Amino acid sequence: MLHDKLEAGNMLPLMTPEAHVCDAQVRVRYAETDQMGVVYHSNYIVWFEVGRVELLRQLGFTYREMEKVDDIHIAVADVHCRFKAPAMYDDLLTIRTRLVRVRGSVLHFAYQILRAEDGKVLAEGESVHIVVDSQFQRRHLPEKYLVPFLKATGES
Repeated sequence: MLHDKLEAGNMLPLMTPEAHVCDAQVRVRYAETDQMGVVYHSNYIVWFEVGRVELLRQLGFTYREMEKVDDIHIAVADVHCRFKAPAMYDDLLTIRTRLVRVRGSVLHFAYQILRAEDGKVLAEGESVHIVVDSQFQRRHLPEKYLVPFLKATGES
């Protein structure tokens, strides 16, 4: 179950003090909003991806490198988003991302979307990914990724 251990006050899994947290920022573009200037819900899933990609970059490699060099892809198996308050046109947002769990060929990420101006949590979510190759065959992470991933969770 995704919510087996929850932090007090929110729906995100517990984080060890050693866990690596990546903050990335985006500014809400007009095209991401509806007629009232409120961000359309599907954009949050796109921003989760922005956070994941930046987290990988902070760990010392890129998702492009994983795909091109090692034929490793992290396919989305499950994604959830809980909306707490609306993001609006021109808001500067912080996408807070962390790798919660790594088990064999399964990766679990957690996210918070915060308004940078006041730190208000606008949305929380998580995604589970299966590691596959370009033929969609399940693979275990090579050691060069597994070690930094485990370290990022605070497990090593």
